[in-house]
Amino acid sequence: MLAVSKTKPVSDIEKAIACGQTEFGENYVQEGVDKINYFSTNSSLIWHFIGPLQSNKTRLVAENFAWCHTIDRLKIAKRLSEQRPESLPALNVLIQINISDENSKSGILLSELDGLAAQISILPGIKLRGLMAIPAPESGYEQQVQVLTKMEQAFKALQSQYPDIDTLSMGMTNDMDAAIACGSTLVRIGTAIFGARDYSSNK
Repeated sequence: MLAVSKTKPVSDIEKAIACGQTEFGENYVQEGVDKINYFSTNSSLIWHFIGPLQSNKTRLVAENFAWCHTIDRLKIAKRLSEQRPESLPALNVLIQINISDENSKSGILLSELDGLAAQISILPGIKLRGLMAIPAPESGYEQQVQVLTKMEQAFKALQSQYPDIDTLSMGMTNDMDAAIACGSTLVRIGTAIFGARDYSSNK
């Protein structure tokens, strides 16, 4: 379980750590880096970048995070590869799929996956670990499963080609049951852990 701590203060994260949570997700680069630095003495924590990533912010992600969930173009993957310090393990990356084909959402179409995966998998400094998706909201369980099953199928197909593929990041507070049923290995939970967010101070 990935605790999505974006916009939440370090005091909330400290409470989650006290309950045994070790993996946290951040959407805003500088906010995430500030929190990583704050908790730098706790080597058990694993930090995931899960927001849209612009070219001018790739170095901060490459130098500070352990995971990046939102790869949707080769340019970003190349920058992360080049900017990952040799002193750190390879940056774990996920390809983001726009599974609901929404114009407003980041991610690639499933038809583009094979080509991008082939290009990313050979880059040094990063390690392709799987897929991520943020489906359009669906209120019914069956409708959620119908969409998420497409991700499960794509994930299994990718696994058959690349032995290191082991992570399917999908499912949030409102659809985590359906996501788990469809093979999610990493659910991103924010509201159910930390409560509603205040976006008035976005980074």
